[in-house]
Amino acid sequence: MTLWLLKKTGWFLLFLWAAGSLIFFLVQAVPGDPLISILGQSPRSADILRLQDSLKLNRPLAVRYMHFIQRMSVLDLGESLISRKPVLSSILKYLPNTIFLTLASTMIAISIAFPLGIMAAFKKNSIWDALALIFSATGLAVPSFLLGILLTIAFSVEWKLLPISGSGGAEFLVLPALTLGISLSAFLIRMIRTVLKKELQQPYVLLARAKGLSQAQIFRQHVFKNALIPIITIIGLQLGALLSGAIIVESIFSWPGLGTLLITAIRQRDFSMIQGTVLFMAALYLILNFLVDLSYPFINPRIGHDSD
Repeated sequence: MTLWLLKKTGWFLLFLWAAGSLIFFLVQAVPGDPLISILGQSPRSADILRLQDSLKLNRPLAVRYMHFIQRMSVLDLGESLISRKPVLSSILKYLPNTIFLTLASTMIAISIAFPLGIMAAFKKNSIWDALALIFSATGLAVPSFLLGILLTIAFSVEWKLLPISGSGGAEFLVLPALTLGISLSAFLIRMIRTVLKKELQQPYVLLARAKGLSQAQIFRQHVFKNALIPIITIIGLQLGALLSGAIIVESIFSWPGLGTLLITAIRQRDFSMIQGTVLFMAALYLILNFLVDLSYPFINPRIGHDSD
């Protein structure tokens, strides 16, 4: 277990360095000048030079990169070029809203995907199977931003049941959570159906039926336990994907999360905020993958980490 943890920690740090380096150089290639956002249009040359020196934007690219890596090694994401506040404090301010949205979306996706996926797997070529495939295909075909607009038209404009955008009570969370949850459930339904159908074809299922076990008993005692690891893996990976999907959805519904923070930083050419936010989201994705791997022995005790 100790060797496994050391190996995973090493890979985590390597991927984080690679992600941070890629983000740094991509941000440098973003067109636009952050000084315009700070000084306004047609600033004086003296003001530009003074601000460039203050923000260390006139340093060579290699020097700025090494400074960025040094800060990253001590969890210092720098200061916003616009507000001059620490990037990490801004991220932590917006992070809870993104967590609430991600958890609510995941619960919606699971509540839709598990019943439909299980019924489709056990009742092959039935109406349930057709319904699951139609729902999955439609959900995968419709982009999340379009789904969000359609839900807004239905629930806010036509029926006036929910607020269009903003934050406050739980009612503000419903539409963005539905948008992400339905999109995620469309993918999960197909995966759950495929994994369960594969398990139902295994020899141990035939043996269990020969012993007189019912479908419910076979599912609870054997099939679900063996299918849970790939399903948990898929859900864990999709939780990371939700973070990228939240960028668009939060912007549509003006939900004050990391996606809104990132979009605002891009508009303002706030390079430090862009780097810090994307790097933080990449770290969250890697941590989620680590936790998924760590959960395997708890789901199935026969699986250990000593041999990894």
